[in-house]
Amino acid sequence: MTRTIIRTALALALIGAPTLALADATCVAQATDKKLAGAAKTSFMTKCEKDAKAACDSQAADKKLAGAAKTSFTKKCVSDATGE
Repeated sequence: MTRTIIRTALALALIGAPTLALADATCVAQATDKKLAGAAKTSFMTKCEKDAKAACDSQAADKKLAGAAKTSFTKKCVSDATGE
């Protein structure tokens, strides 16, 4: 599974798609791998989404995006990172 994630992240990086890190899976996949449920899963997902938003905001700033372009980029980036 890790090789598939790395290959996918590399492919996305090559085409310029937003990625958080090569070895990171989506938040949903990480929660599933850790067999989280209930409050633990909710807490994990909240933190993971917050971290993803920060990383995506940073990427948007690096690309000098503003306004609707930044909003659109960030929304897609966070959605891709969280798996939702």
